[in-house]
Amino acid sequence: MITKKYLVLLLVVILSSGKSIAQKTITRDADITTMVNEISAKNLEQTIRKLVSFQTRHTLSDTLSKTTGIGAARNWIKSEFEKYSLAGGGKLQVSFDTFTQAADGRRITAPVVLKNVIAVLPGTDPNDKRMLLVSGHYDSRVTDVMNIKDFAPGANDDASGVAAMLEMCRVMSKQKFSCTLVFIAMVGEEQGLYGATNLAKRAKEEGWNVHLLMNNDIVGNSYGMETDLKDNKSVRVFSEGVSALETPAQAAARQSAGTENDGKARQAARYIKEVAERYVDQLEVKLIYRRDRYLRGGDHTPFSQQGFAAVRITEMNEDFNRQHQDVRTENGFKYGDLPEYVDYNYLQKVTQMNLSVLANLGLSTQEPENVVVFTSGLTNKTSLKWDAPKGKIPTGYYVVMRETTSPFWEKKFFVKENSAVLPYSKDNYYFGVQSVDENGHESLVIIPKAGR
Repeated sequence: MITKKYLVLLLVVILSSGKSIAQKTITRDADITTMVNEISAKNLEQTIRKLVSFQTRHTLSDTLSKTTGIGAARNWIKSEFEKYSLAGGGKLQVSFDTFTQAADGRRITAPVVLKNVIAVLPGTDPNDKRMLLVSGHYDSRVTDVMNIKDFAPGANDDASGVAAMLEMCRVMSKQKFSCTLVFIAMVGEEQGLYGATNLAKRAKEEGWNVHLLMNNDIVGNSYGMETDLKDNKSVRVFSEGVSALETPAQAAARQSAGTENDGKARQAARYIKEVAERYVDQLEVKLIYRRDRYLRGGDHTPFSQQGFAAVRITEMNEDFNRQHQDVRTENGFKYGDLPEYVDYNYLQKVTQMNLSVLANLGLSTQEPENVVVFTSGLTNKTSLKWDAPKGKIPTGYYVVMRETTSPFWEKKFFVKENSAVLPYSKDNYYFGVQSVDENGHESLVIIPKAGR
């Protein structure tokens, strides 16, 4: 039985084939709400201004100074992680992910040692191997991507993403979660996604069970000057539909079932929308059906290319007068990615969005296994069956349903059994199944495979 008291949504009730599909409520978990409310706009601003104080965080800038350049920036980020670890009883494992990036003839002129900064919060369930990652990139740039000397504040691109990630880590590292959480400050994004590429390759080689990467890049601005649009209530989540590693057999099954909008990243995006809007008031998550903005990429891209579920989180209206600009004044207008142009209350909501999703998923049981929709007979009903997940046994399951034209799940049916028969046709709707525990924490949704 769900024990928390804050009612959000009343679910549908149906009975089918003698199996009870019962009324259930979705609630705000009081512990997650407490964590969400701990996110501080003041802390976010202080972090951004500290990162800006390093003058430039260009990937190829000074690594020896204690006050200027990328070396000073990464050491400070690491020291922040270490403070959180100390405050949380030492559970948080802090390290540099160090690698040598070869010259590429473009933006890396000579081999250079680069460092992602990583903090790992191990899960409490030894049977739960899931890893949930959240990232932002700490390097910055001006108009000339090879300019390593000039002031490159990078307040929104992407000190905002790093600040969000650090503030989440500060709050969450004091808590316990079933699976492992990983907080990452990526390097080399502006030079060619090098930090993310190295880490994604490492994750693949070491067999990390990456269930989700949320990449926060350009998440602190609410005003698009070019279009004169101010929107402090909307945030975009970009997700790919079809994995780059899809096999011919998987492609054939997808085409037969029509599930091109049901890849792992797109399921994660739907989950983000549902959970974030549950916990964060005055925020609407916009699902963008692209891996990234038109012909562009970010640090989630290498993880997508390795077959992991990875999404990009970005503000609704980018301001290109602030992005990748030399800091200057022309015709009375001041250009540059400066901290005074960040909307810290908006960034607070985006950070709360990230935290609510990471916490809800991190506290959940694992996904149901071997989910099947039966196709042995012609019928206007839909019959589903699945196995319990590994590790902690869930209280029950949600069967989710949406119209074929809907971008997100529209109905959820709670069942205690490992099967359900619904009076809706699989020809006309998409279905999925997720586990749920006694406090209402849901797993990601699993799309059924055809079975007999």
